[in-house]
Amino acid sequence: MGFLNQLFGKKEEQDQGRSLWKKLESEKDLDSAVERSSQQKVLIFKHSTRCFISKTVLKNFEKQMQDSDKDYAYYFLDLLANRPISNEIESRFDVTHQSPQLIVLEKGKVIHNASHQSIDLETV
Repeated sequence: MGFLNQLFGKKEEQDQGRSLWKKLESEKDLDSAVERSSQQKVLIFKHSTRCFISKTVLKNFEKQMQDSDKDYAYYFLDLLANRPISNEIESRFDVTHQSPQLIVLEKGKVIHNASHQSIDLETV
């Protein structure tokens, strides 16, 4: 099992990563995230559950989250389940849709936007 855990990642590490996320599932959730960005940086991770690249980038990002001591609010958007929210983000913030994508909000404005392998917590 050790080899498989190394290859696919340990479930408990995945569960820890998942517990750091707040889900974006409605426009009300998005409004709350924007409001929260006045107090701390808000990171929105847009993820396609059908895309292998997105899964890989998410796994790497969650590892960075676990190792980080930065005080950010992390929001997770499942694109397949909540595409209208992604459309609202694109419209509201004038950010072209990508997947995977990391959008950083501060004081209600986008201060950083990255996609694919450019997603890195250290660049935030």
